[in-house]
Amino acid sequence: MTTLFWMCLGGGLVVSLALFFIHDYLGDALDGAFDALDIDGFIDPLSLVAGVSVFGGAGIVLEATTALAPAPTVAVAVVLAVVFSVGMHLVYVAPMKRSENSTAFSVREYAGRTGELTTSLTETGHGEVIVQMGASTTFQTARSFTGDPIPIGARVVVVEVTPDGTLLVAPVDETDDPPRRALPSRLS
Repeated sequence: MTTLFWMCLGGGLVVSLALFFIHDYLGDALDGAFDALDIDGFIDPLSLVAGVSVFGGAGIVLEATTALAPAPTVAVAVVLAVVFSVGMHLVYVAPMKRSENSTAFSVREYAGRTGELTTSLTETGHGEVIVQMGASTTFQTARSFTGDPIPIGARVVVVEVTPDGTLLVAPVDETDDPPRRALPSRLS
């Protein structure tokens, strides 16, 4: 039994370290590979690997410090591993999964947004516009929608987004525009 316990402890530690250090490299290759081990969102791979490690460690400690027969030693090690895995899932993994969110947005969502030019636009040239998207301030490539030049600092509205992601903008009539938000100090 000692060999089994050492294999579980060592294997669990090796898999944990490997996933920690090379996760970015293997992330795409293994994407979804461990999903089969995810049982209805309750037992996830991280908790499973931790449980295998605890099983091995508990078995080694129990064999060294108690006079239990092999069957009770395995039973106690399994109970400790299950308790640790479930506890880790409930205390660490599940809260982390619930807290995951994304601030991502599509370039197509720029249409209708207002911004300010950080470089002037010529009749045929490109420039840059700053646009607020949620809590983010983004700088995007812009071109005049009508082909007319637009000066630096002008308030603009995004009329259309081209397939290559360039924002086609037109000047905003300041009398019809709602009050502007504060822009970063380097742009004011």
